[in-house]
Amino acid sequence: MRQIILDTETTGLESADGHRVIEIGCVELIDRRPSGRDFHQYVNPERDIEDGALEVHGISREFLQDKPVFADVVEELLEFMEGAELVIHNAPFDVGFLDAELALLGRPDRITDHARVLDTLELARELHPGQRNSLDALCKRYEVDASSRSLHGALLDAQLLADVYLAMTGGQSDLGLSFDAPPASGPGAGHDLPDERPALAVLRANEAETRAHEARLHAIHEQVGHCLWYELEPTKQA
Repeated sequence: MRQIILDTETTGLESADGHRVIEIGCVELIDRRPSGRDFHQYVNPERDIEDGALEVHGISREFLQDKPVFADVVEELLEFMEGAELVIHNAPFDVGFLDAELALLGRPDRITDHARVLDTLELARELHPGQRNSLDALCKRYEVDASSRSLHGALLDAQLLADVYLAMTGGQSDLGLSFDAPPASGPGAGHDLPDERPALAVLRANEAETRAHEARLHAIHEQVGHCLWYELEPTKQA
């Protein structure tokens, strides 16, 4: 399975107001593993950048003056994403801007003609209803290091989203139950437990936790194509 984690930066918030794409960042995953390939391009928007947008990404019009226009990079971008699944946080924003750029070139095609789209914001809302689900919030929740993110950047944000997406859809991969290590010795080493030890407390999942668990299993099944839980407990599959 080939996936492209994609992010853009723009001159403003609304493509309908004539705002343009100024940076595109893509990271390739093959079978949920980073392939080492990416696509990164700054784009000359041939227009001013709103002050609010400049505060977010720090990319000035002066910096972009010698960069290629969208028409010069579109074929390379579409070739990179062709046939893949695009993984985007708040996908309508980025896809809407890229579709607007295609329309400005008089092209009949749209991004979804070249690739499927998965919106990780919608996925996060299913898994964490009622919580903050911005990329920053998800980085904190899944312990993804975002300390280098003083400003937004398309490639950096795509890299962070790749880590968040894999954590969000893959679950815990190492429970620390290794049987290969030699027996521990010294202070803190394991000992036989006494027969009179108290019974372990059993904490059962509440309704909200059960729904979140089911949403996580469904997301894994949808994105990976199979889920071990469903294979072991086929009656649990939605």
